[in-house]
Amino acid sequence: MNKVAKISLIFWLMKIVATTLGETLGDFISMTLDLGYTKGIAITAAFFLIILAIQLFLKKYVSGIYWLVIIGTTTLGTEISDFIDRSLQLGYALGSLLLIGCLLLTLVFWYKKYQSLEIYPIAKRGKEMYYWVAILFSNSLGTAFGDFLSDNVGLSYLSGAVITGGIIGLVVLVHYYSKINRNLLFWIAFIFTRPFGATFGDFLTKPLSKGGLQLGTLRSSLVAMAVMVLLIFIDTRQQNKSAGNRIAI
Repeated sequence: MNKVAKISLIFWLMKIVATTLGETLGDFISMTLDLGYTKGIAITAAFFLIILAIQLFLKKYVSGIYWLVIIGTTTLGTEISDFIDRSLQLGYALGSLLLIGCLLLTLVFWYKKYQSLEIYPIAKRGKEMYYWVAILFSNSLGTAFGDFLSDNVGLSYLSGAVITGGIIGLVVLVHYYSKINRNLLFWIAFIFTRPFGATFGDFLTKPLSKGGLQLGTLRSSLVAMAVMVLLIFIDTRQQNKSAGNRIAI
């Protein structure tokens, strides 16, 4: 039995689109609707907890529900990162250090409990909780790092995407040509796909004067949603085909 997505090419494509959607949707809630980061956290946390509860009580992997939880973590992660930087005024650098600490603590407790950090397959509910908490902190950290590159370092959104994309490419090479722990490489790639996707979200929404396309948060979110629905459909078909092949065997 397994309740989480298998790591494959479509997984990473869906993760990047989910992060783009999380960035644009989070900004739509807190900035376009002018609800602020505190209310934004409350709204996105409520959605995340509701869909997570559904996910935890499922007995198998259901693509639509799983990716709704991922989108929930990316959207909530955007609000958490912005709240730390702008409301608490800790800055992206200090905020990133705080989130790194939270992620490392989660992984340490996970390892102490299960003597492993295997991310596939996952069936036990307790292990799955650690999985989702780690994902939430990873997405929050990725958001903070992406904003640090654009706001503090002064890189354009496209330059930020190139840098984070380069790091992801390096992780892929290390995966195939070294014996470094695969779970460690997964979490590194997972963290950096967040700013990679988020910079595309910023590229779509930000003004032309800041290097963006000025599509706005609503239109950008609708585009990302449409792409995500298509990928979930493809993923579900692949899962059903794989299940059918196992039954035939």
